[in-house]
Formats: sequence, C-alpha cells, structure tokens
Amino acid sequence: MLGAIIGDTVGSIYEWDRIKTKDFDFFDDHCQFTDDTVCTAAVADILLHDLPPAATMQAWCRRHPGRGYGGFFSRWINFDVPRPYGSYGNGAAMRVSPAAFLHRGDLDAALTASDKVTAITHDHPEGMKGARATTHAIWLAYQGESPAEIRETISTKYGYDLTRTVDQIRPDYYFDETCQGTVPQAITCALESESFEDAVRNAISLGGDADTLAAIAGPIAEALHGIPDEFKERAENQYLADAPDIREAMREMYQAAAE
Repeated sequence: MLGAIIGDTVGSIYEWDRIKTKDFDFFDDHCQFTDDTVCTAAVADILLHDLPPAATMQAWCRRHPGRGYGGFFSRWINFDVPRPYGSYGNGAAMRVSPAAFLHRGDLDAALTASDKVTAITHDHPEGMKGARATTHAIWLAYQGESPAEIRETISTKYGYDLTRTVDQIRPDYYFDETCQGTVPQAITCALESESFEDAVRNAISLGGDADTLAAIAGPIAEALHGIPDEFKERAENQYLADAPDIREAMREMYQAAAE
C-alpha cells in the first residue's frame, strides 16, 4: 500500500508535465497525493473492516475532494445509488494493492478481494482483469517469485505482452488511461527494477499517466525490494501530514498483515 502511495505522490507532478527520463528529483516540494492514494486507502478500509465497498469508496472520496478524480468516477462519487459503469480505466489497478497485501497467504482470497473492490465501478472485463493481474503480480512477489517467474505467470494467465523492456516501451509510449494500456507497462517497470526507487523512476520515465503507472509499479516493487525507511518517513510526515485517516488506514493494514 505504501508503495502505491509513494509512487502516486512522486508521480503526481508528472501526470500532465510528462517526462521521458529517469533523471529527476525523486521527492519534490510540489508533490502531493492524488485520487490514487485516496482510493487505495479506501480499499484498505473496505477489506480490513468488511465495509460496503461502494458506499465506503464514496465516503473516502467525498472526504478528500479535488484530488484529480477522473471523468465519470467523479460523478459516481456523488450518486445516491452508485452502480458500476463498465469502466476499463486504470483506476481499477492503481487502488487494488491492499487486496494482495492483506491476503498474502491465499491467492484465491486476494483475487476475490480484488473483484469485490473493482466491480463497484470498473466492471468491464478489461477493468476486472487489470486489477486481478496487478493483485496477482504483487502476490507472487510476496511469495518470493523471481521477476522472470512473475512475468511468465502474468503473461500466460492474463494475455499481457511483457516481452518489451522499459527502454523499448518508452520512445513511443503516450498518455493512456486504460488498464490494457497501463498495467502491462507498469508491471514491466517493476519487474525490470533494481530497487523500489528504480521501479518508480521507470514508471514515471515512460511519459504517460505518471502517478498511476507509479502507483501500480510501486506496490509490486515494494514486495520485491522493500521501501527505504527514509521514503516511508517522508511520505508519512510530509505528504500525508494533513491526512490522518490515510495514515491510520495504512497503519492498520500493516499491523493486520504482521499478525
């Protein structure tokens, strides 16, 4: 979860000011958490406390307005009767990491949790698949599977092309908000990384939907490499300083996973 939050925060200033290089200041004073972080915290809350998924997601987003919510989702937040709307946007994948984190001992439970929190909005087959593939990749990383093994499993099960390297993807990659145009690339960024920081840099350097690419790659990299303590402290003490509910959801999730 923290991997998603840090990825989102670092990538936030490059979503609309896109770059094609890994050479940038990792933390910037203008960085801030976006809808990716809010929705990830909401998913953690839903799964930790067995709360109604749609109503809980709406409540979290209403509590944190103006965080860059996408088109139809921003309207869905205020629906009296929230219904799924057939989305295959990458929002399905950027928020789902708690499903894998909280069910590290049971893949079926992790995928069921992914479906539970995804179907409330992104019920298109590509949306459901993108969330499942992300969950599965994170889960495999927590099992100690190698990047090559993860790549093979995800490619085979979900039909994603993970054969290209980050350097091969970058030149002609563009802003894409779909799962099918984001999830394979983000997974590649994590699997090709040498560290958590390297994975986030890979994701942002593609020059696409930077915060979301990094929010998907981040939790996979967290499972593969861990997160430096100084990154955790910076995220909590600076970027989440005014979001005690997000810090609390994060604390509860890590505590539950440790029990």
